[in-house]
Amino acid sequence: MAKVPAAVVAAGGLVGGYGVARWTKKRQLGGVVLATAGAAAAQQWRRQAGGKAAGALTVAYVAAFAGSHPLAKKVGAWPAMFGVAGTVALASWAVADRRA
Repeated sequence: MAKVPAAVVAAGGLVGGYGVARWTKKRQLGGVVLATAGAAAAQQWRRQAGGKAAGALTVAYVAAFAGSHPLAKKVGAWPAMFGVAGTVALASWAVADRRA
């Protein structure tokens, strides 16, 4: 079975968590998706790039989620989510995935 890159897992968690929360109208369910994907990505980051890199990428993941809220007020919800997801995916690829 082919391994899914951590960049895809992290970006999917951000976009998927928002989508689930929006479409089900249950923010907690979106949070479960966000947290599950974040934990899975963090495990991959730790295996691929070590603990310090995994910690930094996890901070970036959480900061992207938090930063998407004020950004959404300026550019809209979906553009904000895709923007922060792309940023996290790029960081993940640069720090961890390209090594694999």
